[in-house]
Amino acid sequence: MLDRYDGHILGLATADGRRVVIGRWLRSPWPPFADVMTQDAAGHRTLLAPHRDVADEIAATYVFDEVVLTPVRVTCDPAGRRWSVDAGPLTADVTIGGRTPLGHLLGAVPRPLARSRAFATLADPVARALLPGVRTRGSAGAGRREWYGATDQHRVTAARVTWDGGPCGDLQPVVPPVAFGFSSVPRRPTVTAVRTTIERPSGDGRGVRDTDAPPATG
Repeated sequence: MLDRYDGHILGLATADGRRVVIGRWLRSPWPPFADVMTQDAAGHRTLLAPHRDVADEIAATYVFDEVVLTPVRVTCDPAGRRWSVDAGPLTADVTIGGRTPLGHLLGAVPRPLARSRAFATLADPVARALLPGVRTRGSAGAGRREWYGATDQHRVTAARVTWDGGPCGDLQPVVPPVAFGFSSVPRRPTVTAVRTTIERPSGDGRGVRDTDAPPATG
């Protein structure tokens, strides 16, 4: 049983040691939603999710020390160059820059191929070699398997992040890597267009929807 999530993953870190991974999902087994995974300097891992069903699904795939149910709002300007994130204790205003060298390479790959599990499998050893901590396939929680099929990537050039109202400091490389699952985000702050495919074992409970249907919103 396969679930597919089409959208973007934005990864960054701040001077106080906080690492932040924002998922913006336009098409998935759920209506469009966003979530935030964050790990502080002490290693405490927190999931910020908009409702219980999404939280349970993400927590079954990744590992957290704390799960917080809170509205998660991600708004973008028409060009996709500014992200504004409001997620309970976390806020972020993020500026997106130009395409990375990897983004240019991905643009040369036919989109259906780049999003496929076969391509993610072939890309995994390359990702391991070139992007420390990053993998494009692996084992997830509850006996699941997961593939990341990237189709584009842009730099994050600036970010203002707060946690519980306090500033988190300047934008930094994502070091050490996040530890929610088998893969981290790239060391360099980026936003990546991606299809995440999760294979669930038989009897995994939740029914499968038609994840290739058009998104409910843009």
